[in-house]
Amino acid sequence: MSNLRVLIVVWLAVLAGCSTSDRTSGRPPVIPESTWWQVDSDIVAASQDATRQTSNYAQELMAEWMDLVYRRTDAEFIPWFSSYWTRQSLSMRVTWYRLNAEGKEEVVDRLALYLQERYQDRVLKPVAKEIDPDRVMEKATKFYIWLLGELLRKIPGRYGVPQDQFDRRLKDIPAVALAPPGSHSASLHQLLHAEPIDRLPAYAALITRIHQASADTAARARTADAGISSVARRTSERLTAELATSGVASALSAAVGRAAGMAISLGAAGFNSITHESERPKMEAQLRKSLNEAFDEEWLELMRNPDTGVLAGVHHLAGRIEGSLAHTATAPHEVSLPGGQSLGHGHAGGAVAYPPW
Repeated sequence: MSNLRVLIVVWLAVLAGCSTSDRTSGRPPVIPESTWWQVDSDIVAASQDATRQTSNYAQELMAEWMDLVYRRTDAEFIPWFSSYWTRQSLSMRVTWYRLNAEGKEEVVDRLALYLQERYQDRVLKPVAKEIDPDRVMEKATKFYIWLLGELLRKIPGRYGVPQDQFDRRLKDIPAVALAPPGSHSASLHQLLHAEPIDRLPAYAALITRIHQASADTAARARTADAGISSVARRTSERLTAELATSGVASALSAAVGRAAGMAISLGAAGFNSITHESERPKMEAQLRKSLNEAFDEEWLELMRNPDTGVLAGVHHLAGRIEGSLAHTATAPHEVSLPGGQSLGHGHAGGAVAYPPW
């Protein structure tokens, strides 16, 4: 029994000596592959959580943007558009376009462009001084990066992984992957430790690319021209058709450049304005309905488009990060119209306070 006790004491002393030797030698602990699998899984879950919360953040900002657009459209554009004198001005403009155009389509296009420009001046530019979808995209991208960093900060301690080994893991995960040069690519570690983030070449290149893609996508018109373009074109076509069958067009064409033409036009204004005012409420209601429907679609486009929408930067970063960790799939994300239920899937996490960007 005495010998057994001696052997136990010697064995414990040997183990303690080996442990002390490992510590003093500075050799890092070996992290099992199963632990790294859990770490990677948590990184993916953190990215999905950050994406979900960033989507909520962007939806809040864009709901405010669209509310401003609606209110300014009601206050500044619809009364201008439906007024009798605007109608007369547009009629004169169509007549002038017809004198210098080769066909009906050119007239329609020119008037539609003019209406879009007026909508920009009266609604979209003033609203952009308060909330701009391009700035929302940049804010959302920065919010995702900040929140992801906060979530990843908790992972090493959860599994007993030394910080230097965790940092090396992050350096192996791509976050920005654009075409050459190499400075247009960055790891997750670089993304999280760049101060300020705007000075990281890869981040700046990503934001520039999204802005360029937005500007080049004429069909969608990222600055929200799409919300007015369909209405402008329908109005242009209707005015062009009306003038083509009215005596006003021929009378003005014959008198263009003469004072008589203006006198005839002003002489008829009294009677025509009374008729116009009686039809104005119906005209405004139809215009409001058309614009609201168009902007509902535009809002969804700005939220959903992975290349030019307000979450385009987030989609790029999350896609590269989660895609590089092949054992975990990225869950889809959905959005709803402002005022509806916010939808999103991914790792559940508590809500956080939004940074004041």
